[in-house]
Amino acid sequence: MTSGGRARCGIPAEQSSIVIADILGLLVSLGILTIAGDQFVVGVGRVASAMRVRPTVVGAVVGGFGTSIPELIVAGVAAGRGDAQIAMGSAVGSIIANVALGLAAAALIAPVRVDSRTVRREAPLSVGAVVVFAAVGYRGLSRPEGVLLGLGLAAALAGLLLNLRTAPRRDELATEVRDFFDGPRSHGPPRESVRTAVSIAAMVGGAELLVQAASSLARRLGIEQGFVGLTLVAIGTSAPLIAAAIQAARRGDHDLVVGNVLGCNLFIALVGGPIIAFIRPGPAGDVGVVSLVLMAGLCAASWAFMARGSLVRRSEAILLLVVYAGALPFVAR
Repeated sequence: MTSGGRARCGIPAEQSSIVIADILGLLVSLGILTIAGDQFVVGVGRVASAMRVRPTVVGAVVGGFGTSIPELIVAGVAAGRGDAQIAMGSAVGSIIANVALGLAAAALIAPVRVDSRTVRREAPLSVGAVVVFAAVGYRGLSRPEGVLLGLGLAAALAGLLLNLRTAPRRDELATEVRDFFDGPRSHGPPRESVRTAVSIAAMVGGAELLVQAASSLARRLGIEQGFVGLTLVAIGTSAPLIAAAIQAARRGDHDLVVGNVLGCNLFIALVGGPIIAFIRPGPAGDVGVVSLVLMAGLCAASWAFMARGSLVRRSEAILLLVVYAGALPFVAR
């Protein structure tokens, strides 16, 4: 295999139809994950709202977990199939894409202002989780490291819930969550529960198709599986969050944009990491130091942007995109 995603020159004619089928499988699976992921977020958010869960909890915890579900399912399916590099690559690449594409795309539409105290308190927890994930994932993940990440999840959730308990009732995030989930097409809990269950089933099927097609395509084109996970698979699983970020930015729901990115990254790092560690432990999941440094660096940079004036400017969004594009040729090495 070649490194950095370089393909072999030429494909035997008898394999061309198989490659085309793999590409179609990728496109179909990405479409399923995008639609099902979006519907899952809507369904679980509305169920939580109907159960009178505080809107800040819905935004900071339920929203973050909901947007990370496609990535977690894909990581679990890939690890279960023995494709450890795709599993780890999709988790790392999704965190990168959430910041470099999701947050950046929202900031390009309009500078993203962070007014919510809840979101500002969530930022260091999310960035810290990603940094720990990068540190322990350098040579793949072992079970002890999975336990460490699991303990980190418990600590992060405790910190989140403590912050939410002291958050003001009129926090800006709460207002934006109500506007998003309590729309005119909102239905009762039974129907939203069905929406949520069907979405999960569709994502499991889409994830199986995605991993199978990505693994086959990488093998036939001579591309590193880690590179495929970091790029195609990661961007596909991040598509629901990217779409939601753009939609929220157009409505001016900036705190919801940032809250979803921070929460999603936290859950990918502290839930996705243990999933990979327990299903497929070992060095086979190594995705390269460049990708891990890129992941931690982009998250830290976005936090620095938010901390300075509580604003992510268009120029900073462009910088995130440029760094992401410039680093792509060097990931998975």
